[in-house]
Amino acid sequence: MTSSIIKDSKSGHWFLYILRCSDNTFYTGITNDLQRRLDKHNDGRASRYTRGRLPVQLIYHERCRNKSSALKKEYTLKSLTRREKIHYIKKNANLPVSPGVLPE
Repeated sequence: MTSSIIKDSKSGHWFLYILRCSDNTFYTGITNDLQRRLDKHNDGRASRYTRGRLPVQLIYHERCRNKSSALKKEYTLKSLTRREKIHYIKKNANLPVSPGVLPE
């Protein structure tokens, strides 16, 4: 998954992403360079929320048409309950989600 992330990140697309933190909470964000952003999160330099919950794991990402559509999706996902987010991830994931990645 990482090599395709790096390739897509160079193309100028925007991504919506969801991380699973070490305390099993979710963090949702957007970026135009997914690998760089994931590295920043795990280095403790991306967000105050994830800094205290390291390490984080990328559990979902999707390419968006532009920054505006990514922001709209981010806003929508942040308003969902945890259960609804898990359903969204399972429904929209391009690959099967490994057991244990999504705590119920």
